[in-house]
Amino acid sequence: MSINRLKEIIDNSSNIVFFGGAGVSTESGIPDFRSSNGLFNQKLNKTFTPEELVSHTSFMRYPEDFFDFYRDKLIYQDAKPNAAHTSLMKLEKIGKLKAIVTQNIDGLHQMAGSKNVYELHGSVHRNYCMKCHEFYDVDFIVKSKGIPKCSKCGGTVKPDVVLYEESLNEDVINGAVDAISKADTLIIGGTSLMVYPASGLIQYFKGKHLVLINKSSTSYDNLAEIVINDKIGETLKKIVESY
Repeated sequence: MSINRLKEIIDNSSNIVFFGGAGVSTESGIPDFRSSNGLFNQKLNKTFTPEELVSHTSFMRYPEDFFDFYRDKLIYQDAKPNAAHTSLMKLEKIGKLKAIVTQNIDGLHQMAGSKNVYELHGSVHRNYCMKCHEFYDVDFIVKSKGIPKCSKCGGTVKPDVVLYEESLNEDVINGAVDAISKADTLIIGGTSLMVYPASGLIQYFKGKHLVLINKSSTSYDNLAEIVINDKIGETLKKIVESY
């Protein structure tokens, strides 16, 4: 059985890296992007599609539309870590898991207690003035009206999230590549592996065991030692509860 085999792999691994996507957070009530109920398939009474709204072009040209969408659809302050987040935290605590590489921007891994997290697409919890670089938390964005402005210089406060047409943070990419390249086991969970360049990081894995946990199949399934088509939280909870 795949669960038992995964348990054996984790028992015998000392350098595990977890690579996760939106499916990790759906069990916390945060919608994903590409499923039938996902964000990109929702109808908007607007001129723009959701994908267009989360682009750098929209942020620069139509900031009011961008922030209306951003506050309404990308910030979930009531969301709490689920079994996936807490299970990964436990694996890190006992020294098995060395890093989490996530495409999510919700900060739930850190909320669960994980320390070594590479956020490829940034975080809603960090926001900076584009002029003076003053830091603002997520509450500031939520409570502001229209385009959030810096209280010090009046500049626009931009979320530290990677929008379409923007590059990933080089330091985050380098850290993620280093962690993946050194791992003996790479567990990929809750992602369709369709988002580039993030999914391209998998090519740096040279270890022994590649594991895929996702509700639907992916184009990488044939490369994995184990494929589990189930909820990531329930799967990891079964594995970790014995530790």
